[in-house]
Amino acid sequence: MSVEGTWDLTVRTPIGTMDAVLDLRVQDGGTLYGTATGAGEAVELREVALDGDRLTWVQSTTRPPRLNLAFDVTVHGDSMAGTSKAGRLPSSKVTGRRRSA
Repeated sequence: MSVEGTWDLTVRTPIGTMDAVLDLRVQDGGTLYGTATGAGEAVELREVALDGDRLTWVQSTTRPPRLNLAFDVTVHGDSMAGTSKAGRLPSSKVTGRRRSA
């Protein structure tokens, strides 16, 4: 399954809904990498892994509040759904839709 492309994400957090753009690509050798852009910043994704239809990655926000976020989503075609977790905070619901080429 390919997850490459540009994705519009919505994260429903305890403090409100946040939107981000996720850009996923495959390097030579098949390694997934990407960036997330939102709230005025762009950050690199780390530990990006695809196992069947399960996609996981870690990212950090650099603007207050500084957070380390772990994402765990299931991809179905051009949509994804799952959660993000920031430390001890409750999980936040994540949904996403791939932009058409």
